[in-house]
Amino acid sequence: MSELYAKHIATLLKRYRAALKQFKLDGILLSSGTKTYYFEDDLAHPFRAYSGAQQWLPFRPSPDTYILIQKSGDPILIWPIQDDFWHANVSLPSGSWHTEWTVIERPIEHDISDYTKGKYACIGPSDKHSSPFSPHLSQKESLSLQAFIDYDKAYKTEFEIEAIKQANYQAVAGHKAAKEAFLTGKSELCIYHDFLTASKQNSSQEPYSGIVALNEHASVLHYELKDPSLQPLHNTLLIDAGACVHGYASDITRTFTQDNGLFKTLLDSVDELQQNLAQQAVAGVNFKQLHNKALHGIAEILYQHKICALAPEDQVKKGVAQTFFPHGLGHLLGLKVHDAGGHQIDKAGTLDKPGVEAPFLRLTRTLEENMVITIEPGLYFIPMLIAKMQHEIPQHGCDIDLVEALLPFGGIRIEDNVVVGKEQSINLTRDAFTNL
Repeated sequence: MSELYAKHIATLLKRYRAALKQFKLDGILLSSGTKTYYFEDDLAHPFRAYSGAQQWLPFRPSPDTYILIQKSGDPILIWPIQDDFWHANVSLPSGSWHTEWTVIERPIEHDISDYTKGKYACIGPSDKHSSPFSPHLSQKESLSLQAFIDYDKAYKTEFEIEAIKQANYQAVAGHKAAKEAFLTGKSELCIYHDFLTASKQNSSQEPYSGIVALNEHASVLHYELKDPSLQPLHNTLLIDAGACVHGYASDITRTFTQDNGLFKTLLDSVDELQQNLAQQAVAGVNFKQLHNKALHGIAEILYQHKICALAPEDQVKKGVAQTFFPHGLGHLLGLKVHDAGGHQIDKAGTLDKPGVEAPFLRLTRTLEENMVITIEPGLYFIPMLIAKMQHEIPQHGCDIDLVEALLPFGGIRIEDNVVVGKEQSINLTRDAFTNL
């Protein structure tokens, strides 16, 4: 990875120096952030560094870490040291990454203004040394700078793609363990523990809190609970969980069932649709149009399996298909699970926000080479949305008895992480499931 990392740093320097020139700056200071605490308590929240700082480093930055990029020379890492007998001291990691940097280790209380001479900008969480609005830029200019930098984060370097690939392998090991736990009848909590153990991480290291949903819980899109109680039936397991490598996330969802009837048939149909959509995720494709194909694909499944008698086009026009697939097809993936710039169509920060036909779509850009995205169609039986459909959509065409028979299964989501290519995409998740 050392050669890929060196190229990665060279790419970041090129991007940031373009920003220095554009905004007439001498330097840009990135802050990892500082510890925060629960209200009226001395217990700290789990720390997660600002993603813009994490992008530069092949390890997790500590609180109060700073990175300074100037017009010339190596990037400067300003690493905090402190005397602390209450907590484990985090020493600066060793490794070949050092060759790309100038490293300054300084006491945490030391004022870093000594290193920020001239006209500079701050990006990252506000703290005693920096603020979200730069000292030499107006608020509007600061936001423009952020947009200028965020736009290029969609284009992943080879180092970043390799990190996401490794994060897929790590998470897939957990998904396979979760499947076995489901088949042996374990609780949500125990399935979650098996996922964490097999993926070699603890809950604070996950890129997001894993979703482990049995049965009807699979109809809750962001189900947060991990029920410790054993369930008499194991109809469905929907697990949406990932891992992090060098700060880069995988975001994988699988749905498993012990059913041999209609729900299993629906699961197979969604899986086929998902793989077809992933193959279409190539450069030049507008993601809004790909989402529309997914929506029509779900409508076709509903029609094919006699859940809805309306033709797929009519289902979409009336909003019936959206009842069963209410979220967007996917999003950019990288330093953040929902990575920066999904609605941003140029470096100036122009936004192309989703319309009323797909209000929750997190990605509206035209796909380009080396973007990494998720493809995650779903088919859910959500009581609230089904009741709303019955009340608001006359002649919806759905077989309500059949829909109600599927409620105990909750729903289906299948999600892969895909690298966009010029003519062909690379499905990192399917590769991991095949090769692990």
